[in-house]
Amino acid sequence: MSADFNLDDELALANRLADAAWSAIRPHFRALTAIDDKSAEGALYDPVTEADRAAERAMREILGAERAHHGIVGEEYGETPTESGWRWLLDPVDGTRAFVAGLPVWTTLIALVDPCGFPVIGVIDQPVLGERYLGWPGGAALNTPAGQSPLRVSDIPALNEAVISTTDPFILTDPEQAAWARLRGATRLTRYGLDAYAYARLAGGSVHLVAESGLQPWDVAALVPVVTGAGGHATDWTGAPAGLGGQILCTASTALLEQALPLLDDAAL
Repeated sequence: MSADFNLDDELALANRLADAAWSAIRPHFRALTAIDDKSAEGALYDPVTEADRAAERAMREILGAERAHHGIVGEEYGETPTESGWRWLLDPVDGTRAFVAGLPVWTTLIALVDPCGFPVIGVIDQPVLGERYLGWPGGAALNTPAGQSPLRVSDIPALNEAVISTTDPFILTDPEQAAWARLRGATRLTRYGLDAYAYARLAGGSVHLVAESGLQPWDVAALVPVVTGAGGHATDWTGAPAGLGGQILCTASTALLEQALPLLDDAAL
């Protein structure tokens, strides 16, 4: 960690970014007047709204004023180069399909990534529910209107007792769908459509495994510090440490990780 890095200062800034994002998003939730489609012709519907754009602009304004030497990578407005090697990765509304449907399982994702490409701070914010999940090296916490409490993953040891999630199995490739079907068949309960909120609840102990594919850097970076800070594991489908994108597997325990990896092996990239 560089000498100019102060964890408390950066966590405080991350919280202010999340506050600013919600202030920009709030007027649009369940009150949308326009929805654009970013998808290419024939591709899966990929909505974007003024809430996405306004929230990212609000966060970029703060970062430009207070961390001009840091880079920014955002889903809506691309990349601002870094002078220091540090970068903020922003997904203003992760789960825009849920947002468009008026469902409170979308989140704002904020991550600070070090010059080596490792996510150091992660925020998964669900402001409608009043839940902000924070992760950092060696710790994680849930902030609610009632205060802050530590986050800890579940200690469920067996896959056949686990609650698992993926956002949408139909966006997986054929080999990935087959692997997911094996995983689903080995577990107790499966939930869909949660996007990053599933990882938040993994850190909170009520979900035990999340497996996804085709992710972008801003989809992943915030998840890793929250899950690992709460004691969980974040890898790709081969079992290597999770990268900033592609396939990701998060589990509450080593035992679940070891039981899941053989079921995903045929589709691992």
